[in-house]
Amino acid sequence: MNKLKFSLVILLGACSYGVLSSILKIGFLNGFSFPELLGGQYVFGWFGLLLLVITFSRHKVSPKNILSLLAVGTTMSLTSIFYGLSVKELPASIAIVLLFQFTWIGVLIEAIANKTFPSREKLLSILILFVGTLFAGGVFDGLGQQLSIKGIIFGLLAAITFAFYFFASGRVSTEVPIFSKSFLMATSATLFVCLIYPPTYLIDGTLQDGLWKYALILGFFGVVIPVICFSIGVPKIGTGLATILGAVELPTAVIASITLLNESVSPLQWIGIIFILSGIFIPQMLKIQKEKRQNFFREDTTEN
Repeated sequence: MNKLKFSLVILLGACSYGVLSSILKIGFLNGFSFPELLGGQYVFGWFGLLLLVITFSRHKVSPKNILSLLAVGTTMSLTSIFYGLSVKELPASIAIVLLFQFTWIGVLIEAIANKTFPSREKLLSILILFVGTLFAGGVFDGLGQQLSIKGIIFGLLAAITFAFYFFASGRVSTEVPIFSKSFLMATSATLFVCLIYPPTYLIDGTLQDGLWKYALILGFFGVVIPVICFSIGVPKIGTGLATILGAVELPTAVIASITLLNESVSPLQWIGIIFILSGIFIPQMLKIQKEKRQNFFREDTTEN
């Protein structure tokens, strides 16, 4: 039951990430640039976590843990930057498919770290998720188009950094209180984004012209909620399962685009969404049934 509870926390964090693309698109339509929206997301998200730390988590953190968590935070910001650069070079459908390679990369990283081969349930999940991502991302609707090599590289780099973010969230400084841990990771992520995209919007009037609304929403859904959720859930269920559950971000993104942007979704994309949801839940159900059978046989053997 505890594993189910922490799995739901991961799903919440992934769904929170899923609404970001639609909010970004609305921001673009209203005249704001990617650096302004991304910078606003991290700055406002950082302030949100700072308020939580001041209110609920005034704990002393060792210098070693501070440095470790600051290092982890850079993977979070690198993912956002690489993905944004990929979207600039490629159709959004291709860019998100490249990003979603983090599912099998995360399982591979966990297997190498634990020196164990991934379970059949995880391998089945990855296969179903890969097929579902191709359909849901609309890849088959855009076959034959010329693709930027630079965009492909940025997309794969985003997948690698995202997988490492999941891995590190579950392994690094797990004893640090959740709000403090989340705040420290967000601190380095925010500093890194501000270094790449100087926050001129804070003083040139862009913030007051309406950017603050998007920054507030993006900061909540793109920093506060997912960072806290992943900090809570990943150490409890492991990197491999967490990255698989993280795939729910794509169906959420598609549903958000329908709800917020009135975009149309092709039948192939709906098939992809069904595949992804199946890839997340069916293998986990099989695993639960397998564990129940093993427990039944153990109890039966003990009684005899």
